[in-house]
Formats: sequence, C-alpha cells, structure tokens
Amino acid sequence: MDDSSDSLVPKYKRVLLKLSGESFGTPGKTGINIDETIAIARQIKNIASQGVELAIVIGGGNLLRGSQFTSGEIIKKTTADYMGMLATVMNGLTLQDSLEHLNCQTRLLSAVRMDSVAEPYIRRRAVRHLEKGRIVILAGGTGNPYVTTDTAAALRGIEISAEALLKATKVDGVYSDDPEKNPHAVRYEKLSYVQALRDNLRVMDVSAISLCQDAKLPIVVFDFKREGNIERAIAGHKVGTTVS
Repeated sequence: MDDSSDSLVPKYKRVLLKLSGESFGTPGKTGINIDETIAIARQIKNIASQGVELAIVIGGGNLLRGSQFTSGEIIKKTTADYMGMLATVMNGLTLQDSLEHLNCQTRLLSAVRMDSVAEPYIRRRAVRHLEKGRIVILAGGTGNPYVTTDTAAALRGIEISAEALLKATKVDGVYSDDPEKNPHAVRYEKLSYVQALRDNLRVMDVSAISLCQDAKLPIVVFDFKREGNIERAIAGHKVGTTVS
C-alpha cells in the first residue's frame, strides 16, 4: 500500500465518523486521556485540511455505560441511558477543545438540550456548519433511551447525506469470530449488509445496519489506533472491512 500523502486523495466529500468512548480513554481504564484525544484530533485535522466535510458521532463508554446498571432495582434503564448520553457530551467537549487547540473550527451539537455548552442538534444547522468547513461533533446520541450510538451514527449519517459511515474501532476490521478468543477467526475485507445481519457479525447493531442498508450508506470498520488509518479509509484504501 502506498501511504504517501499524494496517494491519500479523499474518495468521499462528506463522511460520518463514529468514535467509541474508548477512543478517548486509556485501555482497561475509565476516564479521559488527553494524549489519546489529541492523537485523534490530529488525524481529524489532517482530514479536514483536505476539504472533507466531517461529522463525528461519539460514544461515552470510557466514562459510563448504561449496561453497568443491569439490575434495574435502583437506576432504571431509561435513566442509565440518559446518563450515558451526558457522558458523550463530556467527550464531545474534550474533543472540541482538543481540535480548537489545533486551530480547527468546530461546532458541538447535542441531541440532549444543554444550551450553555452545545448547540441543539438541528439537521439543517449541522449541514450548514459542514458546508462552511466546520468539524461537527454530534453528542447526546439521538436524545432517546434504548438507542445505541451505532444507530445514532447511522441515522445522522443518513440525515446529513454522508457518503460513508466510518466506524473507528480497536480491531482492524470485522471477523468471523472474536479474534482475541479464536486464533482461526477470519477477517473480511468486504461484506454485504445481508451477510452481516444473517451471520450476526457484530459490525454494528441490527438497527444501525438495517438503516444503512435501506439508505445504501457504506460502512467501513477499521482500527483507528494505526496512525493515518482514518485518512486511508476516507481515501478509499483497503483498511479494515467495508460493508455495502
């Protein structure tokens, strides 16, 4: 693979990047790691400097997961999900300041209203910010409980007419089985939506894949930890797994 800067010409004009909460933390620990966040911000800056219109949906798993409160005896599932949405806003604020530290123009939009720290999510407003060259950070999921950030990413990608949904993960694609448990697991380069759903390959949750299938929005799953992989994915290089 030629990774020279000349070869990294963007294939997509507008993309939706899905970052998990773990992207902002130290592996195996909770909280926010500024060094990790800055490393991601640098990759994002490089993409934006090439004229790519970039919207980012972020998770909050490094701070809190709704599944932590599984018993439902004290904290209800609905409440836990709202707590998770607030965690995504905290990550969003961290990423926003990290990007602005690198002189990037950003806007943080939240599906959960908190006007003192973020703009409310309005589709037309998000698109207008993208058209003006601003990096749009989308926090708060969809604003509704019982909906994952994967589904939020698929929904927002469709709403803003993104050309691809890039899912940045800690593994280098989609496997036939858990590669950490099964050394014989096979990594796919390409998958159809139907196969991903039929074989329960955990690309994203079922609702997210179904939304992308209906909208014909391709999903690229790749390892964001490798420096430059986000740029390679946007350039259309063979990184990770493409579901289309």
